[in-house]
Amino acid sequence: MKNPGLYSSKWQAHVKAFLQTFCLTNAGIRIQLKFKIHGQKSQHDFSAFLISKVALSVRPPMILDVTCSAQPWCDQRGSWCQKGHPVVGERFPLSIPPKAMDQGLFGELSVQIVTLLSPCVLQYPHLPTELSRMQVLVFSPSNIPVSAPSGFFQTLPVALDYQHLGLDRMHCRSSEASPDDPVHGDGVVFTVGQENWDDPEQEPSHLPVQQSLLLLLFLQHSDPFTSELTDKMDCELLLELHLEDILSNNRQAVTSALQAELFNTMKALKERKKKLEKLQSAAEVIISSTISIVSSSSNMDFRSACLKRMKVHDTHGLSASLRESLWRVSSWKRLPKAGCYSAQVRAGPLSEPEPVICHQAA
Repeated sequence: MKNPGLYSSKWQAHVKAFLQTFCLTNAGIRIQLKFKIHGQKSQHDFSAFLISKVALSVRPPMILDVTCSAQPWCDQRGSWCQKGHPVVGERFPLSIPPKAMDQGLFGELSVQIVTLLSPCVLQYPHLPTELSRMQVLVFSPSNIPVSAPSGFFQTLPVALDYQHLGLDRMHCRSSEASPDDPVHGDGVVFTVGQENWDDPEQEPSHLPVQQSLLLLLFLQHSDPFTSELTDKMDCELLLELHLEDILSNNRQAVTSALQAELFNTMKALKERKKKLEKLQSAAEVIISSTISIVSSSSNMDFRSACLKRMKVHDTHGLSASLRESLWRVSSWKRLPKAGCYSAQVRAGPLSEPEPVICHQAA
């Protein structure tokens, strides 16, 4: 590579982030990226570990990389689903602003939304979860990632109905990636806060599993008067150049669609939370009844055996020990789910699994 000074580490990171995002929705393509700077070589492979075929309404089926690289936090060994489960959401039309028309952009324009929530906890219905992060990615009609207009999406949190969503706040932050928080290139990232989840007395081991929602916006464009490849490329270039104006011109429709997709995600999380609250209420009844039986027993051998069995010295310790035991038994109850791809997870850092390809029709 000539003039290596022009190709800084930041530029290399940008190229890798772009290819990572490209492979996210083009998982059938395997890419090898090689750098040679100052005689030093480096190679990066971009290939999918787990894939899913997603059928869209007006375009060929798409192959998504649904590998969940971020493992859920846990304090014990367990079998976790390493696969995301894409959901095809709303498709809605977009009007083309006059400025874009003046430069030659005509035809019909729409957006198809696909969501991906990770990590998957479907096999553990009694584990508490919360949505802590959301990222929006935009793709051209030819499935190429384009830069999401930061100006439009920075104002999105102001337009959302938090009470309807059951959220406390949402904040748009920098999309720069870090080793502990991988971010797809050209995306906009939001941090999310939920109502009534924070409990200062909650045990660290009982904290909710942090989940991330990926919102994929696929632009779809058709014009009967553009049949040549060069014409279609010109149209896609105009789409990217005027994307900020297009989204702003359709602000209400875009905001409503994103609100609906976010609401569907939060609805599932709320239903899970309600089931957990019922389970916790039942657990408190069990604990109270058990403590009452042990405390009121006149049989000292029985009381001593109960305390010894739970490795505690008194009924106060027995209550805490029972609560922890019931939490572990109920929370880590695993129910196999069709479509999930499970792998054994150990406490601490995880080793890279052997590549395996799984197909799933949406």
